[in-house]
Amino acid sequence: MSREVQITVDCHDPARLSAFWREVLGYVHPAPPGVDLPDGADPLAAWDEFLERMGVPEDKRNERSAIEDPEGRGPRLFFQKVPEGKTAKNRLHLDVRVDPGLSGEERMAALETECERLVALGATRLRRHEPEPPFSAGFIVMADPEGNEFCLD
Repeated sequence: MSREVQITVDCHDPARLSAFWREVLGYVHPAPPGVDLPDGADPLAAWDEFLERMGVPEDKRNERSAIEDPEGRGPRLFFQKVPEGKTAKNRLHLDVRVDPGLSGEERMAALETECERLVALGATRLRRHEPEPPFSAGFIVMADPEGNEFCLD
């Protein structure tokens, strides 16, 4: 029997971090319960309006956020606000598969292109690991806007 997995990320700014990861993964913010969003509508604005109607104080509206795979294949990512900051290396991290079918310099060039895109979105490049066949095809270690490490693989 298989299980569904949700990945939860502790953070300071759930809306900002979920928007970053939405762009990285091609995910979407789900609509609030009972709300049908028209094409092109901003789901985060819809959530803000929904929470206002529900009587949630403005300072509590960025306590959590979530993104989902629009194709329903990948895990849901849930972002929750916590008071403490990140203090050490992640014990768990995401590997973002850029072009799994590529190898060698072509693969590393694709990783570099994606790295540049993510830096423009607010990520930080930490280091590049060159290919070491047969054990590693090479990867780039990055950090999201709140310092959580992940790899472009």
